[in-house]
Amino acid sequence: MRSATHGGFIVGHDGPMGTLPPEALLADYPGPMREIAEWLRGVVARAVPGATERVRVGWRIIGFDLPLGPRRSAYFAWIMIESVHVHLGFPQGVLLADPQGLLDGAGITKKARWATLTPDAMLDEGDLAELLDEAVRVATLSRDERVLLALSRAEDGHP
Repeated sequence: MRSATHGGFIVGHDGPMGTLPPEALLADYPGPMREIAEWLRGVVARAVPGATERVRVGWRIIGFDLPLGPRRSAYFAWIMIESVHVHLGFPQGVLLADPQGLLDGAGITKKARWATLTPDAMLDEGDLAELLDEAVRVATLSRDERVLLALSRAEDGHP
């Protein structure tokens, strides 16, 4: 994969489903949502230096991976922009500690959880950075470790 840097990320330009730079994806949305998405890209870059971002064309999201080796990475977050809000999502969100209750998705999806932002309902960068740190921790666990974490959370009464 060829890559270039943008805002602290390594941005992929070749992928199995075609390529689309994040800016091209964001250009399709209203200015306020685009600004939130750009801000979130910065939050991820500051919280997880070295993360790679690429547009998942089929999902119309910007996905974030943490390189773990020459041919291995951990998918830990995404930004999904819509016309009225923007989500910062986590594929293993059900396993994240969320003491402030910032994540939505329980009862909607099995594993994924997300924080929703609008111009009138922004979240603190520090709170999002904590979620991103937790998402990286969970994404880099082995499958067995994630199973044990899920069992432990269930015993503690978490969904």
